[in-house]
Amino acid sequence: MDFDSRSPVVVLAGGTGGAKLARGMADVAGDDLVVIANTGDDVELYGAYVAPDPDLVSFHLADRIDPRGWGLDGDTFHVMEGLKELGVDVWFNLGDRDLAYGIRRAELLAQGTRLTDAIAELTQALGLGARVLPMADEPVRTAIRSGGTWVPFQEFMVRHRAALPIEDVRYDGAADATLSPEIAQALQSARAIIVGPSNPVISIGPILAVPGLAAALRDAPAPVVAVSPIVKGQVVKGPTEPFLDWAGVTFDAAGIVSFYADLLDGLVADETLPADSTLPSHTTDTMMSDPEAAKRVASETLAFAEGLA
Repeated sequence: MDFDSRSPVVVLAGGTGGAKLARGMADVAGDDLVVIANTGDDVELYGAYVAPDPDLVSFHLADRIDPRGWGLDGDTFHVMEGLKELGVDVWFNLGDRDLAYGIRRAELLAQGTRLTDAIAELTQALGLGARVLPMADEPVRTAIRSGGTWVPFQEFMVRHRAALPIEDVRYDGAADATLSPEIAQALQSARAIIVGPSNPVISIGPILAVPGLAAALRDAPAPVVAVSPIVKGQVVKGPTEPFLDWAGVTFDAAGIVSFYADLLDGLVADETLPADSTLPSHTTDTMMSDPEAAKRVASETLAFAEGLA
C-alpha cells in the first residue's frame, strides 16, 4: 500500500525508552509524529492530576527533560519541602513547575475537559507540533498484587522501589475505557506504527487493554513494528525482567515477539530472532545513550517499517 509522506508516524510509548525513541522520531518525522502514551501510571496527588508518561514524552519532545531523567530541567522543589515541613508524607516528588502542570490538568478535568484536550493544551504551551495522545480519556490504573494485596502502580514503583514480588497485574478501569477518535484516526491514517522499547507489561500492556485498541492495530493499513526494550541482554532502566518473568515471557527478542503475538509485522532489536522465526526483523545497536543515537535508532526503525508496507 502507498502512504502519503505526510501521513503520521505513530509511536506507542511509556517510560524512558519510549520517550527517548519518541524524541528521536521527532527528529525524523517532525510534526507528523503522534505518540500514544500510557496513562496507567497516572495518579492524583497534592491537588494535581499527575500523568507521568505523557509528561515524560512531552518534556523529552520539548528538550526540557531534566538530566535526572524525569521532570522539567532546572525545576525547584519548594512545595515538596514545604509539605514535608507540615508533616506530609512526601513519598512522590514533584518539581514546582511539574506540579503546576498537574494542577492545571486537574482544573481542566474538573471543568469537564477530556484528558486528550487537557494534555493538548499543555503540550501546546511547551511549543510542540507533534501530538501526545493519552491512551484513553477514561481513568485506567495499573495495580500489582503482592503478598495477596493489590498495590497501586506508583506506590509499587516509588514507595516500594519495585522490590515487591509480583503475583498478578491488572489494569483497573480498562474495560470501561473507549478508543478516542484521535487515536482511531491516527492509527488508520499512519504510515508506520512503532511500539516503543517500553516495558511490555506495565507500559504497553495498559495501552493494549483499552477496548478496541489492539484490534485497531491489527486493522491498521500501516506496518506495526516493535523495538525491543532489551539492550545487550539487559534493560537500561526499570523492572522489565521481573514483569516478563511474571508473564511467562523469555527475556530476549523472541520473548518480546511472543508477548505481542499477532500484533507485529516486524521487530527491531540488537539480537537476531531464532532461525525458525518468520517475523521480519532488523538488527542494530538499540542503545539510545544520547540524542544522536536516539535519532539513528528512530531513523532505522522507520525505514525498516516503511520497507514492510
